[in-house]
Amino acid sequence: MSGISGAFAAAHAVLQAEVDAGRLAGVSCATMRHGELIDSFCTGFADREAGVAMRPDTIHRAFSNTKLFTTVLVLMLAERGHWQLDDAVKRWIPGFGALRVLRPGATTLDDTEPLRSDITIRQLVTHTSGLAHGVFDPDGLLYKAYFATGVRGYQTTLAEQMDLLVQLPLSSQPGTQWEYALGIDVLARLCEIATGLSFEAALQQHICGPLGLVDTGFVLRPDQVPRLAALYKGDLLDPMKPGLERLDTTPWPEAYLKPVPRQSGAGGLVSTQADMLALLRALMPGQPSPLLQPATLAAMAVDQLPGAQCVNFPVPGPIPSLGFGLGGAVVRRASSLEPPGAVGELQWGGLAGTHWFINPVNGLAGVVMCQRHFGFWHPFWFAYKRQLYAAAGH
Repeated sequence: MSGISGAFAAAHAVLQAEVDAGRLAGVSCATMRHGELIDSFCTGFADREAGVAMRPDTIHRAFSNTKLFTTVLVLMLAERGHWQLDDAVKRWIPGFGALRVLRPGATTLDDTEPLRSDITIRQLVTHTSGLAHGVFDPDGLLYKAYFATGVRGYQTTLAEQMDLLVQLPLSSQPGTQWEYALGIDVLARLCEIATGLSFEAALQQHICGPLGLVDTGFVLRPDQVPRLAALYKGDLLDPMKPGLERLDTTPWPEAYLKPVPRQSGAGGLVSTQADMLALLRALMPGQPSPLLQPATLAAMAVDQLPGAQCVNFPVPGPIPSLGFGLGGAVVRRASSLEPPGAVGELQWGGLAGTHWFINPVNGLAGVVMCQRHFGFWHPFWFAYKRQLYAAAGH
């Protein structure tokens, strides 16, 4: 166990309790104020069976933290004139102009209606494109279709994924509802088209290289492999139930050890606490940024959804206190989940329980890194944030 600030002891205690209860194998966190580190804490194990301690340089499966990298690259390319956010995607991928949309209550994939308006880049960024995700609704038509066709998977390139995706209908008309979606992979393909590079090379040239992110990528170097955290899962129906099961073949056998065709912009990266902090530092409004202009940084935390729309997962359902900005959820108001100090915050995370946040209102930003599969927005995240904001005086 290690930490640098006694003022955050209550926040650390939340995380330590999860490790002690067997709900997390290990966890690390770090918080900055206006780009300066004010707290850091590690406890538990990166690999419980091998007795390897969790450390700040432990490498984690970023999963949906990858979406922040992808969104930033999209915004950088917008600043450089490659597109505007309200441009139609069909300009670069013509198949998106001929999409059909599932009718409400459809029971077959051919029960569709015409597209009323074209999908825009902004809608892909904000999960309002009408695409589905293929993870959180296992009984849905598109969930099954995404897996059956290879839209979800790792054995096709992004270009091939687009060819498969445009053959399937949308879940809803673009712009009409918020639905977490794999549209971020479409953005990754757009980045390939705009730069003429593979998505991995584009990220390296425009983000990872300039920021010195040496541990962020799609495939580990041999010297990095010992630092990759083991992955565990708990009870999916009762997240507070103690006990973890090790997962050695998730998301697929030898993931991150060997290259695969799919360089997913939605969830393919690994990263570390230090690399995530460097990215967040470059995205904090009011701080010098080598990536984006001040107006773009400010726009990221502006809620892009109309008031009637909000973040909405099959479980727990609509969350009216959370809108969505350019890259993550925006805290609209205090709630049972979010403390008053979090209002205005931009935040998201990954399926293995890695979370990040940037609060332009008070200058706070930080990460929590763990390795619990389906640990995104686990109750510990919200409990930790309440204590964090209290310790920071908010």
